[in-house]
Amino acid sequence: MFLRRLLLTAPFWLPAACATAGTAPNERMESSSAAILAAENGGAARSADADVYLKLAKDQFAYAQRLPNPNDKDRVDRLLRRAQVDAELSLALAHGEEQKTAAQAAIDKVTKFNRDARR
Repeated sequence: MFLRRLLLTAPFWLPAACATAGTAPNERMESSSAAILAAENGGAARSADADVYLKLAKDQFAYAQRLPNPNDKDRVDRLLRRAQVDAELSLALAHGEEQKTAAQAAIDKVTKFNRDARR
């Protein structure tokens, strides 16, 4: 009974499964590329820690594009996921560094104000 239902419904779900499997790498490629671009525009190159992860993301993205066996979709997907996560980490580290710098500037300003007020 189960096999019969499976065989009867296969013509409907099989093309849908193939269609979604074919678009996933392109979507993953776009999201990884967007994450790398966001990290670059977010100032990741100005922070040493963030720059390391940005370079790693770029390397993984480039390797996924020129993979020796482009039919290895699982490997390409993993590389693109790692590239996206590393780019997002790079952006987060860059923002953290900017916030740390802004906080230190505020502390310095308050310290100077207090020093001037005591005179």
